[in-house]
Amino acid sequence: MKVRWLGHACFSIETAQGTTIITDPYDESVPYPAPEGPAQIVLVTHDHFDHNAVDRVQGSPQVIRGTGQQEAHGITVRGIPAFHDTEGGRKRGRDVIFRFPLEDIVLAHFGDLGHTLTDEQRRPLQDVEVAFLPVGGHFTIGAQEAVSVAKMLPSLKVLIPMHYRTDAIPDWPIRPVEEFLEASPFPVRKHDSAEVALTRENLPARPEVWVLNHA
Repeated sequence: MKVRWLGHACFSIETAQGTTIITDPYDESVPYPAPEGPAQIVLVTHDHFDHNAVDRVQGSPQVIRGTGQQEAHGITVRGIPAFHDTEGGRKRGRDVIFRFPLEDIVLAHFGDLGHTLTDEQRRPLQDVEVAFLPVGGHFTIGAQEAVSVAKMLPSLKVLIPMHYRTDAIPDWPIRPVEEFLEASPFPVRKHDSAEVALTRENLPARPEVWVLNHA
């Protein structure tokens, strides 16, 4: 599969069979590019402007929100309830962690996770190998909490950080990825592009952090 980071928490994931999944598309006020080309599935972890702009996704995608197990284009997506803060959602509301297997790899997108994981949340994530995890703090978990969450995933092979400050959003009150990289105990692989191929064969034996450029 091909994984492309558009920016913030938005990824385009294209399978070898031609199914495209878009995660957490943002509206026009967020200065990253809009998704290009049609998609079949859109995952929305929560209804904030920088995560729920499904109208910007081309085609007629099936939109998946909320918790529980759902099927879309032959792909099983499980939504695990979480919160956007450490106060049970009282400050910023709810979040959903999406777990979905693709091409014999189990992926999870954590949306705007605002806390470390409970035992109940950890159990369905035990086999997650690729995690899209927020690391920028302020609105979500920060560097230290992201490290703690990563250590709670026993099958983790690749951690792709997201939701951090970049040159596209220099004034946002989230921290740059370097703070997470300094705190992380895992080896770091910096890619020169926004896109990376993920296969069963190229997963590392031990957890690594893969840093992508935004599109």
